[in-house]
Amino acid sequence: MNTPTWKAAEPPKLSPTTKLQDMRGYARVGGIIALTLVLFVFFMTGRFLKKILGRWVTYHYGIALIWARICLRLLSLKPVVIGTPIKRGGILASNHVSWTDIMVLRSVTKINFVSKAEVRKWPVVGYIAHVCETVFIERKRTEAKRQQADLLERIENDELLCLFPEGTSTDGLRVLPFKSALMSVVFVPGVRERLMVQPVTLNYIPNPDHELPSNFYGWWGSMGFGSHIWTLATRSKGGKVEITFHDPIKVSEYEDRKRLTLDCEAAVRSSLPDHILENSVE
Repeated sequence: MNTPTWKAAEPPKLSPTTKLQDMRGYARVGGIIALTLVLFVFFMTGRFLKKILGRWVTYHYGIALIWARICLRLLSLKPVVIGTPIKRGGILASNHVSWTDIMVLRSVTKINFVSKAEVRKWPVVGYIAHVCETVFIERKRTEAKRQQADLLERIENDELLCLFPEGTSTDGLRVLPFKSALMSVVFVPGVRERLMVQPVTLNYIPNPDHELPSNFYGWWGSMGFGSHIWTLATRSKGGKVEITFHDPIKVSEYEDRKRLTLDCEAAVRSSLPDHILENSVE
């Protein structure tokens, strides 16, 4: 997950919530908190078993998958999978729309994420990201070797990682240019020869019967994390998110990370509706 810094669009203007929507919001948020507390115990048990018995223990990934699927159901957001995700030892490169992207991708894959280091300092979210084995990327040169060693170990252990090359979340009505610097992680010596990168497109579609704006699920700019959770908890009903897994790309076929980045971006754009492509920054 990345801090929302893109500010090129205004947040959607929504009417005040009704009492029924507020009741729905309290029930959903309460359900998510209770679910998280209960499954967190099982998740940490899985993490402990992995430390004791070795990397072949993937019990905790299954717990995270169950948590994500139930949370999405509570938010009335249905994932629709198109294509087949790679299973292990690779990188997913996805467009970034919202904090819900984490739930969406965890609901269909056994995955860990690559995130900017500042997320680790976020209250609650940062701690959860840490225990969920997120790879935090520092911009300091002094940290480069440590991060390279961490990524090398993850990939050699056949972990599946996900990064968001846009570097920020948007309103979901555009795709920002992918940053090649964020893709440099796939050129780690010793693994690039066998590493696969799979572009992934996330397309959120609110239920048209409920008159929600097309950027309803987006989280960007100065929008608060807690307030956005409440917005989704009170208003989301019958929405869906299309998750398109494109053909994997062999990193070994690329000498230039910029060319790889452009090809991943083009693949992500290829399955988006025309109205999103027209908004996208080229």
